Amino acid sequence: MKRVPIVYFSDLLCLWAHISELRVDAAMATYGEQVRFEYRFCSVFGDTARKIADGWGDSGGYAGFNEHLRHAASDYPEVRVNPDIWLTARPASSTGPHLFAKAVQLDEGSGGCAPQTYQRTVRGLRKAFFEEAQDIARWEVQCAVARSCGVDIAHIEALIDDGSAFASLASDYQDAAAMGIQGSPSFVLNEGRQKLFGNVGFRILDANIHELLRARQTEQASWC
Repeated sequence: MKRVPIVYFSDLLCLWAHISELRVDAAMATYGEQVRFEYRFCSVFGDTARKIADGWGDSGGYAGFNEHLRHAASDYPEVRVNPDIWLTARPASSTGPHLFAKAVQLDEGSGGCAPQTYQRTVRGLRKAFFEEAQDIARWEVQCAVARSCGVDIAHIEALIDDGSAFASLASDYQDAAAMGIQGSPSFVLNEGRQKLFGNVGFRILDANIHELLRARQTEQASWC
């Protein structure tokens, strides 16, 4: 079977990545095993206080950013965003939840937890932040989400303690830099020749996947 690999970079605190999960689901529903998503992290909210100060310091700070996100999310009724987003909970960094999620990914890869646990945990963390306005930079919040997904926290602690999760996250960040990833979310297809960045609609992603599958079936170069 011809399969299109897609490297998918995102930041857990990025609203557009949260919305983009709908497109990932649609692609999986449309193409099934013909596509394979490789989930990676990039750093957009590594220092949220600095990001808000630099980008929104003259536009209302956290309150202005909150208003912007709520307005943006209003175009997507399928996605629920808590009206208190970034007001009652202000995660200091996405690096902590990224590290935790990478440990879950490693644990799943070694058979420590059930298949799809990593994806459930990532989505659980996004839900906790965007829908419930919880501070997912906090260890106890990460653990609560992971336990609800069937994760053994002792496994996660071990993978963080021995440096494995740090190495995996560092690899993601280094690959994002090497591939020229501009932000979250980013889809990389065709061995890096095609990059879709930001709020990209499903039809654009679909067209790229469809053309790559067609090219592989006919042994012709993709025109995308």
